[in-house]
Amino acid sequence: MNKESNNINGENLKDVIHISGMYKKWFLDYASYVILARSVPYIEDGLKPVQRRILHSLKELDDGRYHKVANVIGHTMKYHPHGDASIGDALVQVGQKNLLLDMQGNWGNTFTGDKAAASRYIEVRLSKFALEVLYNSKITEWISSYDSRSKEPVTLPVKFPLLLTHGVEGIAVGLSTKIMPHNFNELIDASIRVLKGVKPRIFPDFFSGGMADFTNYNDGKRGGRIRVRAKISQEDKSTLIISEIPFSTTTTSLISSIIKANDKGKIKIKKIEDNTAENVEIAITLPAKVSPDKTIDALYSFTDCEVSISPLSCVIEEETPKFLGVSEILYISTNRTLDLLKQELEVVLNEMQEKWHFASLERIFIENRIYHQIEELESWEEVISTIHKGLKPHTKNLLREVIDEDVSRLTEIKIKRITKFDLDKAKNDILKLEERIKEVKHNLNNLTDYAIAYFKKLKKDYGKEFKRKTEIKTFENIEAKKVVVASKKLYVNRKEGFIGTTLRKDEYVCDCSDIDDIIAFKKDGSMIKTKVDDKTFVGKDIIHCGVFKKGDERTIYNMIYKDGKSGNTMIKRFAVKGITRNKEYTLTKTNKGSKVLYFTANPNGQAEQVTIHLRALQRLKKLKIDVNFSEITIKGRSANGNIITKNTVKKVELKSEGISTLSARKIWFDDAVQRLNVDKRGEFLGSFEAEDKILTINQQGDLQLKGFELSSHFDEDIIVIEKFNPAKPISAIYFDGKKERYFIKRFKVEVKSKKLNFITQHKNSFLEIASTDWRPQAKVVFVKEKGKQRKTVIINMEEFIAVKGVKAIGNKLSNNKIKEINLLEALPFEEEKLEETKQEIEIIESENISETREDNDNKQISLDL
Repeated sequence: MNKESNNINGENLKDVIHISGMYKKWFLDYASYVILARSVPYIEDGLKPVQRRILHSLKELDDGRYHKVANVIGHTMKYHPHGDASIGDALVQVGQKNLLLDMQGNWGNTFTGDKAAASRYIEVRLSKFALEVLYNSKITEWISSYDSRSKEPVTLPVKFPLLLTHGVEGIAVGLSTKIMPHNFNELIDASIRVLKGVKPRIFPDFFSGGMADFTNYNDGKRGGRIRVRAKISQEDKSTLIISEIPFSTTTTSLISSIIKANDKGKIKIKKIEDNTAENVEIAITLPAKVSPDKTIDALYSFTDCEVSISPLSCVIEEETPKFLGVSEILYISTNRTLDLLKQELEVVLNEMQEKWHFASLERIFIENRIYHQIEELESWEEVISTIHKGLKPHTKNLLREVIDEDVSRLTEIKIKRITKFDLDKAKNDILKLEERIKEVKHNLNNLTDYAIAYFKKLKKDYGKEFKRKTEIKTFENIEAKKVVVASKKLYVNRKEGFIGTTLRKDEYVCDCSDIDDIIAFKKDGSMIKTKVDDKTFVGKDIIHCGVFKKGDERTIYNMIYKDGKSGNTMIKRFAVKGITRNKEYTLTKTNKGSKVLYFTANPNGQAEQVTIHLRALQRLKKLKIDVNFSEITIKGRSANGNIITKNTVKKVELKSEGISTLSARKIWFDDAVQRLNVDKRGEFLGSFEAEDKILTINQQGDLQLKGFELSSHFDEDIIVIEKFNPAKPISAIYFDGKKERYFIKRFKVEVKSKKLNFITQHKNSFLEIASTDWRPQAKVVFVKEKGKQRKTVIINMEEFIAVKGVKAIGNKLSNNKIKEINLLEALPFEEEKLEETKQEIEIIESENISETREDNDNKQISLDL
């Protein structure tokens, strides 16, 4: 800095300090300090400085008992110069990971966002895992603390990928880091794969559970994206339960986002309750006539039930911030663990060898009575040299040379030990040391195998508590316009040409949402699309308007118009799949003078019949023309259409309502996302007419009939999903938890049936097999009893039991213990003979279910052979 004397306003000022460049230098120093010493974790141990200092303090305080957190904070301040608040917050965050700390008291709730109690009320100590994995003072590098009064570790010798287990989030000056937490057991398995030379692939596992789509995870690097969803289930037709929430949210913030969406009209809910205690439970009550499936999609689309997380993996390596993928971090961590294990083994080997060395010297010293040679000596130098001479003939098998320090230790052996010296025991102790040295050398020579065994032991000892909580899924994209609640009402003033949600004195059209587009058709044969607004002018003489659905191929518009240029009356059918907003389109052959005579919009492609009345002229003998729209081919909106007549039309009247001319809708089920689609993804379910249903059966024995709306949700454990055929019986084998026996039943389901359970209601009951084949077969394998193996039996379910009611218990499969039941390929069946055999099938409805088979008129084929 330059100093000089200046004269300002007649005054002589000395020692003026120029600050040019000072800000830049100090700012860089500050930024470097925040990055290296505050916010970003070191790759060596995965810890920020404050976390490392907390864990070091806990180790210094460790005596096996709990410590008041306030005391731990005070002790940590010896190493961390940033106050008690930052230390307390960091300590609670580490504790809430449930890995390194053993806690007592109220440590807060990560689900609700409730804070921990005051530090004087809660206690902590290190967990067994932390004591085993984090510390080894013999291989730790130490530095002076900020005030040079104490020593603290540069990094802890963490022998585990702790950074990826905990995850971390930090904001520094000019950069930030956001590493997601991963599953304990999966990281151990991945580390083992790294040691074996196999490239691992790991995905985050969030403490809050939920579901996550890692399609664009990008290995946790910049540019990646994770979609996380809450787990929502339908309790009944009017209640939804949120049982798991997305990472980075709390029940409070989630409920707040749901209430905001409801207030904005995006969703419709009647009531929301937070019943969260140990586990998350948010109950959402829906109003009458609100679709639960559609509401679930709307919750994902408009609330924090789905959040998007952008990971950014940044760590400190060699005093420099580096952006690394989680796979690379795991690779570095695993190799560091390998190096630390090697260092530990080398320390142990050195200690064992030193122990063996002195034990051997002690045995030589006592066994050869060398101590007698120094009894009369007066000087220390003579004692040392005499012992050296006495040992020399016996030192050829020692691991190293005998030094003065070794001799000095021999002189410190007490007479009591010499007099009670047991030669055989000494030899056995030396042999044990040799075995231990041999074992340690073997581990050093086979370090990779030793490390793999180390990781497997960690998994065995601690892995039971860390099952994966976040379900890995692939999410479908939810179109907001398809799931938003139609909370507004659309009105139209046809004559003046206005549409909007505030025209309450005019004609009501339909319900809509504030994100919908509206399509309007006018009498001059033009069409326009515009966004929903309070009041919008689209043009006079509106003949039809409604909510526009992009890509809709099933809504067909039927139109008859008079062409302005030729005067011909034209007919056309068309669909509108996609058009530009606020651009006017012409649907007639010519722009000027054209006039629409008849127009209908048909959501399912209906084709009506109309009568066209012609103006009476002397030369005309036929004044009526009947036209069936089903005979007109559906074309694009720009097609001119077909000529009906060249004569003047008086009016057009509807003769009869039409039926759909569209083919049945082909539906597929994509098991990856548990959704229906029309894009040929997954399993083809069939072609569906308007009244058709989908049959689903899950592993709990729940049966349900659903429509084929693409927004429908399905249980994740469904074992049967297909197009429902009411004539087809369902065959099932289930285990009755009360009677502890397998039962078989066959039944039909009525079209009006809702969700029902067809197995016995006992906590140990479960569904073994469910089949919708006409003639299913099953193989029954019995348990070997008293050394005898019963013959495996194949049963024809059609012959075994008749079709009964869905509430019937069914027939017992066997009195013998069954090992396994496997469904076989069904017997052939000719469906054309079904009508002939329908009269022969007797459906037995069981109103009063008997738990015995005494009243069963159907003869059971016994398996008790």
